[in-house]
Amino acid sequence: MQAKLSVVALSVAAAFALSACGEKEAPAPVAAPAAPAEKPVVVVKLGHVAPMTGPQAHLGKDNESGAVLAVEELNAQGLEIGGAKVKFELVSEDDQADPKQGTIVAQKLVDAKVNGVVGHLNSGTTIPASKLYADAGLPQVSPSATNPKYTQQGFATAFRVMANDVQQGKVLGEFAVKQGVKTVAIIDDRTAYGQGLADEFRKAAEAAGLKVVANEYTNDKATDFKAILTKIKSTKAELVFYGGMDAQGGPLVKQMKDLGIKAKFLGGDGVCTPEFMKLGGPAADGQFCSLPGMPLEQLAKGPEFKSKFTTKFGYEIQLYAPNAYDAVMVLADSMKRADSVEPAKYLPKLRETNLEGVTGKIEFDEFGDLKGGAISVYQYQGGALNYVETLGGAPVAAPAAPAAAPAEEKK
Repeated sequence: MQAKLSVVALSVAAAFALSACGEKEAPAPVAAPAAPAEKPVVVVKLGHVAPMTGPQAHLGKDNESGAVLAVEELNAQGLEIGGAKVKFELVSEDDQADPKQGTIVAQKLVDAKVNGVVGHLNSGTTIPASKLYADAGLPQVSPSATNPKYTQQGFATAFRVMANDVQQGKVLGEFAVKQGVKTVAIIDDRTAYGQGLADEFRKAAEAAGLKVVANEYTNDKATDFKAILTKIKSTKAELVFYGGMDAQGGPLVKQMKDLGIKAKFLGGDGVCTPEFMKLGGPAADGQFCSLPGMPLEQLAKGPEFKSKFTTKFGYEIQLYAPNAYDAVMVLADSMKRADSVEPAKYLPKLRETNLEGVTGKIEFDEFGDLKGGAISVYQYQGGALNYVETLGGAPVAAPAAPAAAPAEEKK
């Protein structure tokens, strides 16, 4: 019995063995290759400061929109800096064009550890805030502060992407002479910007032989100028120069007309805006103003920027939006060249900037001022701001000519 069981067991074992020999051994599963590790994403915070409320809110919003456009374009590029993907974020603050508020929001940005600052808009807020940024080693690029003092304080962190008031005042003094006038009256709003520009204009005008017959002052909240204009009318000045912003400049020319003052009006970039036309009404017609740089239409990247801006935001550029855009791009360019978003590491590269911006070529001198800043003069005519001429500055690249239409095939 035991022998029979052994034979059966052997037969069963043999059957299983034959069955096993007839099947191919299944290969061991191959492990899938490990997915490459995702590169870390570093958020790069850029502070932006301008008056977002009050009489100059339209200019603050304009600056902010220019900066927003730059940030969106940078993020669309998928940049990598220092081995990480970077995402730029704009941290916008309202300084209300008030120096005290300017220092409050500057400290807020320092505490938030932003990587750089675009701002402020006004010289009066930019100058006191610049010390806080300098103490923190935080690069600051102002798109619009023109008072010379900003970059004359010895701060390695202070830069601007437009001509300063020394350049602008000199050009406006020369332009006044070209208008054939002999006597000028000067009004300023007592802000760092308005007073600074008026002082530089006065120097240039007197150096050119013009006689300053009146120096009058107002403030950046005023709307009634009849008292000072009555004094100016008695001097029979042939030209009135105003150092200040459009919120006062518009009503000022309107009241000049109401009082029968026939003098020409000339102002700086603060009154070269659509808002000036709106506030001045028909009295704005024929008046002159200036803007740092060349007209956008004459710059290589200008027409495209103007089109993108109006398409995205639904309104015309007010004043400094192209400069705010360039300020963001200057900071990002320095970070790329340094391969770091850390302020201490990219700051040295910021001083070596050589960038073709929307507003033209951007290079800085040893103080952080824009090299070769040009000034363009405009005149309000028929509800439009018309280009007159450009004085000073370095040659700039012109926009590319449109491609020629293909020749028609002769049939």
